[in-house]
Amino acid sequence: MLSDIEIAQKNEMLPILEVAKKIDFVQDDLDFYGTYKAKLSFKKMNELQAKAQDSSKRGKLILVTAMTPTAAGEGKSTVTVALGDGLRRIGKKSVIALREPSLGPCFGVKGGACGGGYAQVVPMEDINLHFTGDIHAITAANNLMAALIDNHLQQGNELGIDPRTISWKRCVDLNDRALRNVIVGLGTRVDGVPRESHFQISVASEIMAIVCLSKSITELKERISKITIAETYDKRPVLFGELKCTGAVAALLKDAIRPNLVQTLEHTPAFIHGGPFANIAHGCNSINATLCALACGDYVVTEAGFAADLGAEKFMDIKCRMNGISPSAAVIVVTIRAIKMHGGVAKADLSAENTSAIEKGFANVRAHIKNMANFGVPVVLAVNKFVTDTDAEISLVQKLAEDAGSKAILCEGWGKGGEGATALAECVSELCSKTSEFKLLYPSDMKLSDKIKTLATKMYHAERVEFESKALKKLKQYEDQGYGNLPICMAKTQNSISHDKNLVGAPEGYVFPVRDVQLYSGAGFVVAFAGDIMDMPGLPKAPSALNIDVDDNGIITGLF
Repeated sequence: MLSDIEIAQKNEMLPILEVAKKIDFVQDDLDFYGTYKAKLSFKKMNELQAKAQDSSKRGKLILVTAMTPTAAGEGKSTVTVALGDGLRRIGKKSVIALREPSLGPCFGVKGGACGGGYAQVVPMEDINLHFTGDIHAITAANNLMAALIDNHLQQGNELGIDPRTISWKRCVDLNDRALRNVIVGLGTRVDGVPRESHFQISVASEIMAIVCLSKSITELKERISKITIAETYDKRPVLFGELKCTGAVAALLKDAIRPNLVQTLEHTPAFIHGGPFANIAHGCNSINATLCALACGDYVVTEAGFAADLGAEKFMDIKCRMNGISPSAAVIVVTIRAIKMHGGVAKADLSAENTSAIEKGFANVRAHIKNMANFGVPVVLAVNKFVTDTDAEISLVQKLAEDAGSKAILCEGWGKGGEGATALAECVSELCSKTSEFKLLYPSDMKLSDKIKTLATKMYHAERVEFESKALKKLKQYEDQGYGNLPICMAKTQNSISHDKNLVGAPEGYVFPVRDVQLYSGAGFVVAFAGDIMDMPGLPKAPSALNIDVDDNGIITGLF
């Protein structure tokens, strides 16, 4: 059996211009990064954005989300790609919109993020590693800001910034736990002002969020200038714009704001742009990529990170809220193997048929169906098929889905590409034709603490929230500063609906702890930290880096 990277390397890609012609692009609409990758020109991006402002000219938006992740795998990106290809196979003009992979998971525990089997986006090695340099540009912009802040302290501190209150972190797009807490400025007087500082992974940076939520350079600069970086000694918030260097930071991001165009193995156009994590950031590809896709496709298949309690909720309550868009249908990706793990089966025993574990583990899927119902969007389950799945197990999942008021469609995209997703494509197309009433989980004018309580009780099924005192104090401070209307971006484990990664299945009736909050005033949301979640991951004992190599011809192996 071929690995994912071997399948991708054997595929014959089309020149990206040929793929672009499927959505009516011409050569001048693109800036080419070699033969198979391109960025939209500013002119084309602006043209498509203007078209997408008219809701009657937009395609149907389809959100792909998932059940709670397990070590058995769910395959959300695989299903997203397969569905995009499947829609093309049934005669629909489909376009795919995905996030860019972070180097952290590629060398850490997860591997690549380009789909799998015969449902992939390519060139997968390029996309998974450096791609067009967007994340590197975001890293550089983030760290330029950090350098400018420390330089301001060194050069006299005209603004009176209290170094102990500086909240802006440096970043790197790797899992490096040793950088979570650092001391900067050590040495002589000319080496800077000594202070405690921190690193986060680049995809959790507020700059990443801002790039993904900004539609223009003007908006990008406005958001960067509004970033809260510290307080003065008299406790006045300091915004980055006060350093008068916003233009320099934006200059590093002028290309990173433009969506990238690539293709699937079946040559379906795919915009891949922006890569915020969903467990510690807002988990969606850029609004620019989504709007451009909506303007040139009749059906746009996009995905939000991790499960419905994280990425899908943030897609709705942050991305849709800010931009006046909404999905016409949602797909929840499930696997028989993951359901059995939520039912208590060990990973080593997942290949054996176990209908009783499916009965028990389906509680997790049922919880996510309920979660999506909060938004009024019609839902279908995509059963991402593994070779060990039995007919009895698949039939049981389909019955349980019907009992939960939904439908489960078998998806064989991994093994068959778009051909294995035509049934799912037909079902999704039918869902998109139905009238639905999209709604947000909470109103913007609700108190910040009440928004968190709403998330905890309606999406995470907790009984109540327990706030640490510093979190409540900061929430009140943010409201007093005029940020009370911002949505919440919850940072919590992806491995449970709850805050505790060990609570699998569908936990209920527990206490949800919020230990801290942080204002992302430029991005336009408040991050709440629950449990022991970190914004700088660490590497596992046996990282994926152990398997990756490259030969003298530049051929990469072991990436996934």
